Amino acid sequence: MEILNEQQWLERLKSQQHTPRSSYRAMYSTWWQGVVTDPRLMLVPVDDHQVHRGDAVFEAMKARNGRIYLEAEHLDRLDRSAAAIALACPFDRARLKGILQDTLQASGLKDALLRLFLSRGPGSFSTNPYESVGAQVTLIVTELKGLPEATVRNGVSLALSKIPPKEGWQARVKSCNYLPNVLMKKEAVDLGVDFTVALTEKGELTEGSTENMVVVTRDGWLARPRPERILAGTTMMRAFSLARQLVAEGLLTGVGERDLSVADLREAREILMIGTTLDVVAATRFEGVAVGAGGPGPVSSRLREMILSDQS
Repeated sequence: MEILNEQQWLERLKSQQHTPRSSYRAMYSTWWQGVVTDPRLMLVPVDDHQVHRGDAVFEAMKARNGRIYLEAEHLDRLDRSAAAIALACPFDRARLKGILQDTLQASGLKDALLRLFLSRGPGSFSTNPYESVGAQVTLIVTELKGLPEATVRNGVSLALSKIPPKEGWQARVKSCNYLPNVLMKKEAVDLGVDFTVALTEKGELTEGSTENMVVVTRDGWLARPRPERILAGTTMMRAFSLARQLVAEGLLTGVGERDLSVADLREAREILMIGTTLDVVAATRFEGVAVGAGGPGPVSSRLREMILSDQS
């Protein structure tokens, strides 16, 4: 096995490339104390607890025309997640917002996806968090890739997951421990569907791999699962706030939380998948059977328009 010297390692580093990296436009890191725009230099220390333990929290935010959508809501949730694992951010809110804006500017993008990570930091391969040198902040700015128009027009497919969802407080913390989420995405790809949705041991619906699932019920309610076993998505919560207008217009009878079962999916007027990168998209097939009339319904169409307008 070859043992590389510094020059050889740098040459290998420059030669390493893979297709997704072409969309990586800027990275800020407290460890490197600056911003880089070369994807080959976007590195995190291997002994950071984020890497080998998933001991970190994060947020994924969308920028439209240079404005970060729901920035305060995302940073509020980052604070809640960090507090849940006793991880203190080295910066105050004003400094974090400055990092977001400066790195976005360095990326040269107006429309972008910003992934902000707060990690325990490097210093040990053990599980002892006190052996790390201190919390680190990493921000990656990538190109924003929206859904294909055909997907919006035709909707997406949904199936039930066999992967157990996260339990208790872990479900409500946006940590970098994403193994169940990864396995759900693998499951969806293997099944040939766009998304799967998880069930609790009591048969209650929760969420998808990285997106929230909500239902327009038989009685016209826009219902989301109760918060105990899901991550309260910022886009989902904003969509529910906007949906009150649809109640006033008579398109919905109400909005709120419910215990949702598989039967509710089978009987749903509409099923909606909601997330930062998705916005709102209709699930038009569940377990191979058409949902409602088999196409995007009026609620999903209107809510998507409202969310997109809200971002402008």
